[in-house]
Amino acid sequence: MRKTFDFDVFACVRCGGRRSVLAYVKQARGVRAILEHLGLPMAGARLAPARGPHKAAWG
Repeated sequence: MRKTFDFDVFACVRCGGRRSVLAYVKQARGVRAILEHLGLPMAGARLAPARGPHKAAWG
């Protein structure tokens, strides 16, 4: 992400220190358990259907 967005994900915005990876979650079961524990929704965001250009753009 640093090369693409010029953003260092391991830099703490509060203290400027370095973060480290504590664990990699590889299975959906683990992700569900973490989200449930944090009280976060397990379903993804609903996407709106695609729309064409506004009629004023046709002119």
